Amino acid sequence: MKKKLDLNKIPKADVSKKLDELVESARVLRFKTEGARSKNVKELSTLKKEIARVLTFINQSKQNAK
Repeated sequence: MKKKLDLNKIPKADVSKKLDELVESARVLRFKTEGARSKNVKELSTLKKEIARVLTFINQSKQNAK
Protein backbone atom coordinates (compact mmCIF):
# COMPACT_ATOMS: atom_id res chain seq x y z
CA MET A 1 0.00 0.00 0.00
CA LYS A 2 1.32 3.40 -0.98
CA LYS A 3 1.79 6.01 1.73
CA LYS A 4 -0.07 9.28 1.49
CA LEU A 5 1.86 12.28 0.34
CA ASP A 6 2.87 14.55 3.24
CA LEU A 7 2.59 18.00 1.73
CA ASN A 8 3.68 19.88 4.85
CA LYS A 9 7.25 18.64 4.41
CA ILE A 10 7.48 19.68 0.74
CA PRO A 11 8.50 23.25 -0.18
CA LYS A 12 5.68 25.32 -1.67
CA ALA A 13 7.39 25.58 -5.07
CA ASP A 14 7.59 21.79 -5.30
CA VAL A 15 3.89 21.37 -4.46
CA SER A 16 2.85 22.97 -7.75
CA LYS A 17 5.37 20.78 -9.60
CA LYS A 18 3.90 17.71 -7.89
CA LEU A 19 0.42 18.83 -8.97
CA ASP A 20 1.59 19.13 -12.58
CA GLU A 21 3.12 15.64 -12.43
CA LEU A 22 -0.08 14.13 -11.03
CA VAL A 23 -2.28 15.80 -13.64
CA GLU A 24 0.02 14.66 -16.44
CA SER A 25 0.12 11.07 -15.20
CA ALA A 26 -3.69 11.05 -14.90
CA ARG A 27 -3.98 12.32 -18.47
CA VAL A 28 -1.59 9.67 -19.76
CA LEU A 29 -3.39 6.95 -17.85
CA ARG A 30 -6.77 8.10 -19.14
CA PHE A 31 -5.67 7.95 -22.78
CA LYS A 32 -3.69 4.74 -22.30
CA THR A 33 -6.69 2.89 -20.91
CA GLU A 34 -8.94 4.15 -23.70
CA GLY A 35 -7.89 1.34 -26.02
CA ALA A 36 -6.78 -1.37 -23.62
CA ARG A 37 -7.66 -2.58 -20.18
CA SER A 38 -5.50 -1.47 -17.30
CA LYS A 39 -3.96 -3.91 -14.85
CA ASN A 40 -4.69 -1.58 -11.94
CA VAL A 41 -8.26 -0.33 -12.29
CA LYS A 42 -8.10 1.87 -9.18
CA GLU A 43 -5.03 3.79 -10.31
CA LEU A 44 -6.99 6.63 -11.94
CA SER A 45 -9.24 7.15 -8.92
CA THR A 46 -6.18 7.15 -6.66
CA LEU A 47 -4.54 9.80 -8.83
CA LYS A 48 -7.69 11.92 -8.72
CA LYS A 49 -7.72 11.73 -4.93
CA GLU A 50 -4.05 12.76 -4.77
CA ILE A 51 -4.78 15.71 -7.07
CA ALA A 52 -7.66 16.74 -4.80
CA ARG A 53 -5.40 16.54 -1.74
CA VAL A 54 -2.79 18.76 -3.38
CA LEU A 55 -5.41 21.30 -4.51
CA THR A 56 -6.92 21.35 -1.02
CA PHE A 57 -3.49 21.94 0.51
CA ILE A 58 -2.84 24.82 -1.91
CA ASN A 59 -6.21 26.42 -1.18
CA GLN A 60 -5.74 26.07 2.58
CA SER A 61 -2.31 27.67 2.41
CA LYS A 62 -3.81 30.59 0.46
CA GLN A 63 -6.53 30.99 3.11
CA ASN A 64 -3.96 30.94 5.91
CA ALA A 65 -1.84 33.55 4.14
CA LYS A 66 -4.68 36.10 4.23
